[in-house]
Order: sequence, then C-alpha cells, then structure tokens
Amino acid sequence: MSEYAAKVENFCTVFRRVHTEMCKMMVGQDDILEGVLVALFAGGHVLLEGVPGLGKTMLVRTLAEAVNVKFSRVQFTPDLMPADIVGTNIIMEDEQGRKGFRFQPGPIFANIVLADEINRATPKTQSALLEAMQEHHVTVGGTLHRLQQPFLVLATQNPLEMEGTYPLPEAQLDRFFFKLKVKFPTAEDLHTILERTTTASAPIIVNALHDPQEVLALREVVRDVPLAREVQAYAIDLVLCTHPDDPHATPLAKKYVRYGASPRGAQALILAGKIYALLDGRYHVACADIAKATLAALRHRIILNFEGEAEGTSTDEVIAEILRQNPA
Repeated sequence: MSEYAAKVENFCTVFRRVHTEMCKMMVGQDDILEGVLVALFAGGHVLLEGVPGLGKTMLVRTLAEAVNVKFSRVQFTPDLMPADIVGTNIIMEDEQGRKGFRFQPGPIFANIVLADEINRATPKTQSALLEAMQEHHVTVGGTLHRLQQPFLVLATQNPLEMEGTYPLPEAQLDRFFFKLKVKFPTAEDLHTILERTTTASAPIIVNALHDPQEVLALREVVRDVPLAREVQAYAIDLVLCTHPDDPHATPLAKKYVRYGASPRGAQALILAGKIYALLDGRYHVACADIAKATLAALRHRIILNFEGEAEGTSTDEVIAEILRQNPA
C-alpha cells in the first residue's frame, strides 16, 4: 500500500470512528453529523438551523468530546457585547502596586465554539466573529491574538421565532462553510430518545481522538486529493448559475435572486467534494460529489430579492432547479 493510500484509509477510519462515537449521543441525525464532520475536516464553520429541542447544542458538545478539544459556549442575547466574545484588556495590579493592562481572553479562545441562537444578538456583536472565523485571530486594543487550532464555530438559529432576532449579515453568512437544517426526529427516533433520557442508564462516554492535532493532519490529506479540470468547471458552473445576470442562470434564479453565491461557495463545493470522494473510497472527485454538497454549501449564500421573499420562494428551490439543469 502506498503512503498516500495509507493516509486515505486512515482518514476514512478516523472519520467513521468519530461519526460512530457521536451516534452514541445523537439519534436520527446521521446526515447532520456527516455534514458537521465534513466541515470539521475541511476547516469550515457550520450554521445549524432548527427549532428548539432537536439536540443542536448537544451535537456541538458531543463533537468537542469526540475530538478531545476545548469547548466553549456563548449564549447570544440582545445585550451581548463584542468584548463578551473576544475578550478585553483589564487593569491588573502586581505585587509592587504597579498597574497595567492584561488581556483577558473571551470564550472565542477555544477549539470548538458554540454560538447559540446567534441571530438574537445585534449585528455589531455578530460581526465580532468575522475576524475570528476568517483569519483565526482577534484584534483587541491594537494587539493581535491568535486562536488555537483546530478552530471551529458552530452557530445555531431558530427559524420560527422572528421577534427579537436580527438577520445575519451577508458577510457573516458567507463565512459559514455549510448551513444545515436539523429536521424533527421520526417516531422511531423519538422512542430511542425517550428510552435513553427517561430511564436510569449508565452515562455515555464519547472519545474518538486522543490527539486533536490529528484533525489538522487529516485536513492536509483532504487538500491533496486530485481534482480534474472539468469537475472544477462543474462546481464553477453551479455557482455562476446562482447569479441572475449569468447567461446560464435558471428561471427561478433570474426571477427571484438578488445576488448569487460568492467564490467561497465554490471553495466549499470543492473541499466537501474531496471528502465525499474519500469516504466513497475514491482518490478523485466526481461531479456527483460536488452535487451532493451543493445544497448545504450554497443555500445560505444566495440572497433573494423582494419578490422572492414575498412569494415565499426558498433558496433550496433555486438550487434544486440549478441541479436539474446541470445534472452531475
């Protein structure tokens, strides 16, 4: 077995081991778990959308336990300030009575950060995450503070309660690798959940990785997967079709879309496609891998116009039409 084949086999083994460990805690959310792990090994952030009580917070906490990294939770509220997230300089007095400033890190200084109900904070506070999510460092008082790797933000939002919420800015949405919609469990899944949570049972221990640095090494394996030019062109075509002024845009995109997906959307398609190829036992990316990632990678990067919002059109419908027009 070649060295590269051994790395690929190790990637698949680790991916499935983490997935299996998380399934000990999570019931009936296999697609969501897979999407979160794809983002983790691609180096991207995730926006989880779902009604309360579906286990979004538990999912993020379980991921941190499985990967064996530092976990931090920030409950976003209207009175939350940027300094409550990134930290601030505080005045300290030493033994000699001399005073000086010392940086007090905020909860952003963790490997996996849960931004719970992110759309309940003001845009000013939401933007405090922009620098951290893109550059993996924060700047406080003119001093740059780097974040420990791996670094992953998983934000949750409730699609139902619109009162007291602030829509995420387009620049903020674009920094999320995937947007995943957490569905309500089936009746059989509810039986399993109730049996686990309403009876006396031993605590479940989740631990898949001993060294979190392994995540960084596996990210390099993903980026080494070869990509044919025509497959890259397919990803580009999907992104361009979301723009209403593109000649190949679909009827829904021309009618209801104000602005299409950004180049970050194409980057997400490529990286996710590489992971899906590895999980399928292939050393090359196929167009089907790109298509599989399209919905999660582009749904939050498409901005609808007033007509689209008024008629209740969803970005998922726009993407579905694009995929029908551009089959893998």
